[in-house]
Amino acid sequence: MPRDYYDVLGVSQGADEREIKTAFRRLARQYHPDVSQETDAEAKFKEINEAYEVLSDEDKRARYDRFGHAGVNGAGSGFSGGFGGFEDIFDIFNSAFGEQPRGRRRGPAVGRDRRVDVTIDFVDAVFGVEKEVEFQRLESCDNCAGTGAAEGARPSTCSTCNGSGEMRQVQQTFLGSVVRAQTCPNCGGKGQVISNPCRSCDGSGRRQKRAVLSVKIPAGVSEGIQIQVRGDGDAGERGAPSGNLFVVVHVREHEYFKRKDNDILLDIGINIAQATLGDRISVETVDGPVELQIPAGTQTGKVFRLRGKGIPRLRSDGSNSGRGDQMVYVQVETPTELTERQRALFAELAETLGRENKPHTGGRGLWSKMADFLSGDDD
Repeated sequence: MPRDYYDVLGVSQGADEREIKTAFRRLARQYHPDVSQETDAEAKFKEINEAYEVLSDEDKRARYDRFGHAGVNGAGSGFSGGFGGFEDIFDIFNSAFGEQPRGRRRGPAVGRDRRVDVTIDFVDAVFGVEKEVEFQRLESCDNCAGTGAAEGARPSTCSTCNGSGEMRQVQQTFLGSVVRAQTCPNCGGKGQVISNPCRSCDGSGRRQKRAVLSVKIPAGVSEGIQIQVRGDGDAGERGAPSGNLFVVVHVREHEYFKRKDNDILLDIGINIAQATLGDRISVETVDGPVELQIPAGTQTGKVFRLRGKGIPRLRSDGSNSGRGDQMVYVQVETPTELTERQRALFAELAETLGRENKPHTGGRGLWSKMADFLSGDDD
């Protein structure tokens, strides 16, 4: 699962445009492939740019906040102008000439994201539902309150990196002096060491626990959509931010309703008499039965539209903008079992219709003749 974009840039969810741009420029200076000596610099640089593309765009950011990475699929796939021109490019590298960029303290690790799958009924997907989900996650250890240290003990500042979590080394490149930062080997980038760890969590400050949450699924969701619940993933190490929970929604197939975009499709069968003479019938919708007028002479394949009886259109912010329609497809059914009276009537009708088969050229067809016969006007 891709990393959270806010975590990639090292900013909070409430960060403003200036904070996001500042964080992007700082990280771009650090990981640009032409400057950084780290083996995965190119991959990190692409990840940073991808996060910036989404979070710097108001609409993309709103979709991401609501639906996570699923809401911005196709966005931020590699470098596509995230710098915004030559001014930004020179600003990113201005520290390479004489000014040494400061290393960013790594500190305790942010919690990992979690995923849970939930299956809902077709009608619940139309109108929305609140669903209880159960999953396993890392939570703060109760015995040490997440510090990782045994009772009476406390973590101490790492003497190797002086609590920064990094070891920095100045290197000379064609752009000038550049600082290369590496994770401190003594504390693993945490900035602190624990001499007497908590026995319950082995010094990690976290323990695996079962979590039960109530998640609101909005109206109009479709199969496979992801709903992001911020802060309900794994707890971070020693007070670091928690990861996020991604709820992947699956929708059960309905007995007779089908979905196409925001429309609902329904096949119904009517008998020959209804198709010939017309009728007023009851049709099922997700809102309950409604009456539908079948005009005389209706043929197989006729489609009727019930406006506003479809699926709500889901916006990126989770709200809805109207509903689709229900499309009713008609199938004229030929009877396979007849009473003696019905058979006699069809035999009489057959005599008036004749037995010749010829290509249809328009004019009065079968349904017109049958309507005349059943109404008594068959001369």
